[in-house]
Amino acid sequence: MQTVFSTVLPDIPQAALIWLALLAVAAIAVAALIVRPDRFRSVFGERISEAAMPTSLELAEEARERARYAQEVEVAATRAAATAERRRAEWLAAQEEVEEAWREYEAAEQDVRRLAAAAALPLPRTARTPAEYADRERWLHRAALDAQWRKEITVEQLSDILGHRGWDPRRHPVEQELRLRRLVLGNLRTRQETAREREQAAWRAAELAAAAARSLREEAYAATRPAARPQSALSIVELAGPEITRELPAREAVARGREAVPAY
Repeated sequence: MQTVFSTVLPDIPQAALIWLALLAVAAIAVAALIVRPDRFRSVFGERISEAAMPTSLELAEEARERARYAQEVEVAATRAAATAERRRAEWLAAQEEVEEAWREYEAAEQDVRRLAAAAALPLPRTARTPAEYADRERWLHRAALDAQWRKEITVEQLSDILGHRGWDPRRHPVEQELRLRRLVLGNLRTRQETAREREQAAWRAAELAAAAARSLREEAYAATRPAARPQSALSIVELAGPEITRELPAREAVARGREAVPAY
């Protein structure tokens, strides 16, 4: 024991000096933090932010991914633009079809009005002989065939006329023509309504295609822009204790103001 104490005791003053030096360094650091906190805060915050930022390899990989994504979106935007242009052309064609159907309907309506006015007059008397009835039947068949050739009546309607189903070939040609033109007018009205429905459907498809192309163009433009440098949460905070303390009274005042407004 005497030997151990004699060995340790001479080192105690040296250890005490080392501890005093460490305490002095710590005291100086604490004093520096108290006197100049902003300087040390910015230095520490920058170092921590730099450590938290992605490396150059990660940034390069992210840039390649963004370039690949931008290229894919650009291709999709080009295809969407072509689709929108095709839908627009289909809509314009459908609109032309509607206008053509409307013109044909107006012409048929004028014919019906003219024939209705003529049928209101006394019809000329003719001898009701088998030859006269045969002429009237031939006229009706020829007029029906011409109307079907112009696609004014359907094949089923032509079959009904030729088969005399609902049609009397012995009636006067003026009455037959008026009834035939009314049948054509009904078909043209149905055709015009169908064309109008197709035109509206084509317009909606064109609008949707244009909106999709516009959205993809905006996304492609956003993808080509340089990415914003990510900011570390530590750099955002930056150990800003005093600034947060100054914002608290304002937020509390806003909260009290909201509580003072009654809810309806």
